[in-house]
Parts: sequence; C-alpha cells; structure tokens
Amino acid sequence: MTVVRVLVVDDQAAYLRAMTSVVRETPGFEVVGEASSGEESLVVASALRPDLVLMDVNLPGIDGLEATRRLLGHDRPPVVVLLSTYDQDAGEQFVAESGASAYVTKSAFGPDQLEEAWSTAGR
Repeated sequence: MTVVRVLVVDDQAAYLRAMTSVVRETPGFEVVGEASSGEESLVVASALRPDLVLMDVNLPGIDGLEATRRLLGHDRPPVVVLLSTYDQDAGEQFVAESGASAYVTKSAFGPDQLEEAWSTAGR
C-alpha cells in the first residue's frame, strides 16, 4: 500500500493539531511536515515533496490561495486541498481562484473527507 505524504498548513495551532491528528488517524496517510504561513509552506513543500497539501485559506503573508497557485506551478506539484471556516459555497470560489483540487470546511474535516478529497483529486 502506498502511503500518501501530507504537508499540513495552518497558522492557528489548534487547527494545525486537529488536521495533523486526522491525517495520523487515517490509514494510508502520514504527516511529513507542517507550516504556519504561505511562505513557509512553499519552502517546506519544496524540501519534502509531499503528495498532498492541506492548505488553510487565511494565512499571514501570502494567503493559502496564492500559496496554492505557486505550489501548482512546481514540477510534479502536490494535490492541494483547501480548508477554512468559510461555508462550502465560498470554498467552490476558492477552488476556482486557486486551482486547488478540493475544499473542505474545517468543521467537516475528518478521515472520510480526507480520503474522498484524495481519491477524487485530479492527479
């Protein structure tokens, strides 16, 4: 079984811990790194080459949408799933603006949503 390598990006420690915990509890996924800003996510992603990035929309510095656009410009870009407290309708706009594969509200994020986002991503 191939393990999906995940980078988790969020500037709020509680959400970072929660998302990291979900990834660790989901079979077939492992956390390979964490970042707390858009800029840091780019550096960490370049170094670690994750398969999947869970990206918060609202980040200090460059936001999650811009960080996603930049990540998707890399050779062999990761799949990016956006997360935020905004409702699902706003998430669809975020996906369209950034090129991310999916959007999941933080309140709904769990193992099932992680697996679904990965399985339906345009890899």
